[in-house]
Amino acid sequence: MHYTLIGTPVSLYTGKVRGYLRWKNVPFTERLSTREVYKADILPRVGWPVIPVVIHEDGSPHGKTLQDTSDIIDYVEAREPGPSIYPDTPRQRFAALVLELFGDEWLVIPAMHYRWAYNRAFAQQEFGATSHPHLAPEEQFAAAEKAVGFFSGSITGLGVNPDSIAAIETAYEDFLTVFEAHLGAHDCLFGSRPSIGDYGLLGPLYAHLLRDPKSGELMRRLAPRVAAWAERCHAPQHSLTGNFLAKDDIPPGVMELLHRFAAQHWPVLRDTAAALAAWAADKQAGTEVPRILGFHKARIGHGDSAVETDRAIIPFPLWMLQGVTDYRDSLTGAARLAVSELLRSMGAADLDAFTLPVRLERRHFKLALAAETAA
Repeated sequence: MHYTLIGTPVSLYTGKVRGYLRWKNVPFTERLSTREVYKADILPRVGWPVIPVVIHEDGSPHGKTLQDTSDIIDYVEAREPGPSIYPDTPRQRFAALVLELFGDEWLVIPAMHYRWAYNRAFAQQEFGATSHPHLAPEEQFAAAEKAVGFFSGSITGLGVNPDSIAAIETAYEDFLTVFEAHLGAHDCLFGSRPSIGDYGLLGPLYAHLLRDPKSGELMRRLAPRVAAWAERCHAPQHSLTGNFLAKDDIPPGVMELLHRFAAQHWPVLRDTAAALAAWAADKQAGTEVPRILGFHKARIGHGDSAVETDRAIIPFPLWMLQGVTDYRDSLTGAARLAVSELLRSMGAADLDAFTLPVRLERRHFKLALAAETAA
């Protein structure tokens, strides 16, 4: 059963899926997401312009269409043999899910900032080469101007503005320092096998922050082990190898990263959940959730360097948070107590009892209110 990955080298989330598929050692072909491919394949299958998209040739007439990196990875994990990127033990698995969320939905802030502040010309050429591969390079660059204007303009919704740039860069360099030290002792987050948490971090760290030239120079200078980890996780030499640490161990460096999730990302998720509750109060089951629910004041950065700034209220991360709390709620006995203690240790004790105000689902490849949330 063959897979087709539709995406592009410049895409954050394509990098996450590509690295995973390579490690999982499943047969796949990659197709560039040109304008023609969007028209012929992505829009008819998904209904809106988004990558990555994976098509599984499962024997059905048109194959199975998959979109969203977590859904893609879970689908492959359930169907393909070999070691899993999900740890079997409760603390490691919970921590891995949290760090996937942190990478996908919080490290996207520095990933987008560094791309458009320091790597704009490179990214524009890459966008043009993807969309119009048959044009000359100068024509590709010009053809990408509109798309680049859209993506670079969207960073204000993430909270990137002149008042927050210093805080974003300080927090990113702090992250690199912590992860660099951890990788001095371990190949990956939880030992020698990559986890779902590693792939959550891989998207922003490889496809934007390492692959883009100026930020790549910065990473190689400040955190050469992180750069080597990103290259290894994206194109591993020994797929399906490695082990997770014994005894459900959480290394000190991973605990430091979890502290940063609790201090930086978790408060924004709490605010987002409150906004979702207010929006959903009079909505019916199946209602599509908007990509933005307005704006709020959010604290961005690390420690004393953090600043409060305007940021869009983006509900999609709550879909990933729901996966974290669903796993927490599936645990009983000693396993549940172990996760509760982990949450207290990382500074997110209130996440132990947190429940989303409404249940979410993915319907027709978009976020929607699940059936049980009917008014």
